[in-house]
Amino acid sequence: MTPRSSLAATAAALLILTPTPAQAAPAYPDPQPVTGQQIIHDPTVIRLRTGGYVAYSTGGVIGARLSRDRVHWKDSGNAFAEPPAWWYEYNDTGDPWAPDLSHRDGRYWLYYAVSSWGTNHSAIGVATSPSGLPGTWTDHGKVLTSETTDHWNAIDPAVIRADGRLWMTFGSYWTGIRMVELDASTGKAVQDATVHHLATRPDLPYAVEGPYIVRHGRYYYLFASYDACCSGVDSTYKIRVGRSTSVKGPYADSTGTPMLEGGGDLLLEGHGRFVGTGGQSVFKDRGEDWLAYHYYDAEDDGTPKLGLNRLSWKADGWPVVR
Repeated sequence: MTPRSSLAATAAALLILTPTPAQAAPAYPDPQPVTGQQIIHDPTVIRLRTGGYVAYSTGGVIGARLSRDRVHWKDSGNAFAEPPAWWYEYNDTGDPWAPDLSHRDGRYWLYYAVSSWGTNHSAIGVATSPSGLPGTWTDHGKVLTSETTDHWNAIDPAVIRADGRLWMTFGSYWTGIRMVELDASTGKAVQDATVHHLATRPDLPYAVEGPYIVRHGRYYYLFASYDACCSGVDSTYKIRVGRSTSVKGPYADSTGTPMLEGGGDLLLEGHGRFVGTGGQSVFKDRGEDWLAYHYYDAEDDGTPKLGLNRLSWKADGWPVVR
């Protein structure tokens, strides 16, 4: 063996014997710094046509926050002065969950859910407003309901227009994420609406909820919260995403794994003080997409707070949080 071949053999042996360093965990950006009233859960945010921003959330009678610059937020009461009477059919306190805010046909539309923890005796309702501001909403009653005999849970609504039709995604546990068509004039489910199935997990308790669909390029992107919320610093919420060329699916992640088989690319998860990131929605601001979500602040006893990050798109079309 020549000295050169001996050296090469030694180097090869060292490569075999040297342990491979563990792959670094992905680095996630911290949320944009915000000030003022930061406490929020399941935020939906929109830039108002008159300027400034409004955010609605779980808590209160759909809690409201206002901002002029997307940085400083102030508590602005609630969407409603008091719960509509029919809410009490679904819980004793008239407590609404997970609102979704949008604008179409010259009005703002606010979808929300009423239910109780651990049951799918639930309903999704809708209200409209000319301005989108708290205190200006008119409730229009039930959009869709579910009962304990159903295989889905009518909570966590989100609405999208696609191909000239209006669709609402919803779902939490109970076999996951579903979608129905809405009547664009009433905002309610069409008669005898087909309940499409978009995403689930392979085993009980099917821990996926909070769907939100966005169109970008030729694809529809389904964002959803996986695992457990609502346990402060013990929360394991994270945001995953899949895409489809049809709003009705099938949705799959970048490896081709269907979301109906537990697929979904990991977009954002807890890191550092920012625990249990989820309850997400997406809004447009001056041509840019923004991701709104809540996290549990590990440096403030697990208090749920507002997370905002810009959502950009890679060359292959997949979203990334900035």
